[in-house]
Amino acid sequence: MKVTDLITWFEEWANPAWCESWDNCGWQVEPGVLSIEARVLVCLTPTLAVMQEAIALHANLIFAHHPLIFHPPKSFRTGDALTEMVRLAFTHNIGIYTAHTNFDQVADGTADVLAQLLELQQVSPIVPTQAGLGYGRVGNIKPTLTLEHLLNNIQSQLNPPHLIFSPMADLQQQISRVAVLGGSGAGYISAVVKTNAQVYLTSDCKFHQFQESRDRGIILIDAGHYATERPACDRLVQKFQALNLDWVQLSQKDEDFRQFLT
Repeated sequence: MKVTDLITWFEEWANPAWCESWDNCGWQVEPGVLSIEARVLVCLTPTLAVMQEAIALHANLIFAHHPLIFHPPKSFRTGDALTEMVRLAFTHNIGIYTAHTNFDQVADGTADVLAQLLELQQVSPIVPTQAGLGYGRVGNIKPTLTLEHLLNNIQSQLNPPHLIFSPMADLQQQISRVAVLGGSGAGYISAVVKTNAQVYLTSDCKFHQFQESRDRGIILIDAGHYATERPACDRLVQKFQALNLDWVQLSQKDEDFRQFLT
């Protein structure tokens, strides 16, 4: 399958026109790879480490969730990471393509994969955007789990380096309804309250957002940006493999940009 055919297939599933106005989905760098047989390296964030990996593996497409370019750059200067990424992309003929908020909304996107990992049932979007699409997922757990069991399950499935959750007196509380949203989802707390979820799993939550959740009766769980979105990248590799690409692999140089002292 050529790169152009792969992108056409993907955009029929997760149209870049669905991305938010502040976002930047689609081609970030296209150095002339459309007619080449696709050799794809999938990653969460396109970094210089991922680019070097792509060069070493002779990939011709970095398919990323996070955009390389969020805002129009005002200059390209030697030593800047963005400049180096663009230079290496053209030098080694490696395209960089991003699926961000469009990928968040679809079936088997970032939130949907989280819901599947936690085996949520009767799932629906936290915030619907159009027919069958939306941000986040909320669903039921049957049979119910204790909060302690759910936390252990999240730790096992996502392997976050640091799991933060709202202070609760009773870890044996029975949990039957859970909301999830990969990445920075604290802004959706009000929407989650309306779903009657008891627990909300997301990331990048601030101090007072834990307070807000507690005051509004939601157990907030922050598993980290990387841990909540990386599983969807793995699922994307599986989808690409089913297309019988010449070569596709999940990046091993993808990075969680936070470290914790243990």
